Amino acid sequence: MRVSDDLEKDGGVEHDVAMRLEPILPVSNATEKDQPPKASIHSAVYVTAWIAASSGTILYNKWLLDTLGFRFPIVLTTWHMFFATCMTQLLSRTTTLLDGRKNMNMTMETYVRAILPIGFFFSLSLIFGNKAYLYLSVAFIQMLKATNPVVVLLITWGLKLKPFDMKTLLNVSLIVIGVIIASFGEIKFVLAGFLCQVAATAFEATRLVLIERLLSAFKMDAMVSLYYYAPICTVMNLVASLLFEVPDISMQDIHNVGIANLFANALVAFLLNVSLVLLIGKTSSLVLTLCGVLKDILLVAASIMIWGTPVTSTQFLGYSVALSGLVYYKLGGDQLKQQIAGVRRTWTEFGVKKPAVRHACVIGLVVFLMVVLVGGLVPSFAGKSAGWLRELLGGSKLAS
Repeated sequence: MRVSDDLEKDGGVEHDVAMRLEPILPVSNATEKDQPPKASIHSAVYVTAWIAASSGTILYNKWLLDTLGFRFPIVLTTWHMFFATCMTQLLSRTTTLLDGRKNMNMTMETYVRAILPIGFFFSLSLIFGNKAYLYLSVAFIQMLKATNPVVVLLITWGLKLKPFDMKTLLNVSLIVIGVIIASFGEIKFVLAGFLCQVAATAFEATRLVLIERLLSAFKMDAMVSLYYYAPICTVMNLVASLLFEVPDISMQDIHNVGIANLFANALVAFLLNVSLVLLIGKTSSLVLTLCGVLKDILLVAASIMIWGTPVTSTQFLGYSVALSGLVYYKLGGDQLKQQIAGVRRTWTEFGVKKPAVRHACVIGLVVFLMVVLVGGLVPSFAGKSAGWLRELLGGSKLAS
């Protein structure tokens, strides 16, 4: 499900994290000594959890919809939204994760004029995004998702929310060029899947622009957003599933996938939103951008290893160009140069302090790149290397 490409998608959701200041009470020296130091969780833990949840959601959806043959993306999206509705209602009554909603003056008029249209486009982006997995590989879909910020920019200009800027257009043109090159290099190009992903990207971009336009006075994190959008998306998706997919589905289709699989799939998708809330504020915008790029690269590698997706050298070139353009667009040239210089200094200091660990990291990176290149550029090897993974996941006989 694209709650990950849509609430991370390739980085377009607005977040505002409040700083909490706790009063400092005078205490004696003895009390200070008796109290143990407060344990803190390293930001790398939050980053890893977000990457795992986001990647897991995408791969799990692809596995259910394509490999296991549960070809009902609208029904699956409806189930995800229903599960999210139940969980947000439960957490709002038992935890503090959704306390941000108490600071919002959400009236019925605001809900109808803002939440409903935003929820409508959110629902469409999820439906078409999941439907694309029926036709396209995870690797190619991730390449297409790189255009998300470009579409958001074009819609913003089209609605005259921001003035046209030729310099910005030239900056994002590198992303478009890279995706075009990657599309020409796609071996298993399916027009229906391509159009589904294009529609999903357009609907998601429209949703993000509407959030900025209609809810600029409200600061909602991922969980609070889900709290308001999930119910309306459930209703909209339910109507669509009753019209288009429910007449063709049977209990045998559900039993083939398994109730436990459907529950686990919805739970992973929901945990993506939880991990996103925990991540915001723990890292800088640079780290978030680079982690998003890393996640996309890992998804491409996973697609090669699990499904034996053939990735041509043309696609590698195009995707590299697109990712480079994406990083440059989000960070800017000056900041990027400063960050690169900082990374070089840190890497040099790390090599002086721990040379053995640094050498191990370099060797590991080289091995990883060789596996990805060999697996992606040689389709026959990719198919063989993916066989054991498909058998492990239980989809060898059901793979389409």
